[in-house]
Amino acid sequence: MGTLLGQLYPVYFWDVYSAALDEQASKRLIITRVFERGSLHEIRLIHDFYGRDTIIATLTRQTYIDPKTHNFVSVIYGVPKSKFKCYRRKRSMQGFWG
Repeated sequence: MGTLLGQLYPVYFWDVYSAALDEQASKRLIITRVFERGSLHEIRLIHDFYGRDTIIATLTRQTYIDPKTHNFVSVIYGVPKSKFKCYRRKRSMQGFWG
């Protein structure tokens, strides 16, 4: 485990064998999980490690991110919501009760 992963709450990666995580090869998973579930401190760590451009490129290509994360990234990084793949591509089934 690298220096960044050692500073993140391990529960975010409960479904992945932690020794197999690599900070570069697994950056999509790491960025997405921390932005969806992490604290502001952890988001700053991700920002400092990967940089603005990598974060924006990664999150705008995701087919799904939760609405809270979508709004947060849009406001903080100044990216229009329409630039996100998850915005352009709505899920066919919105939810059981929705």
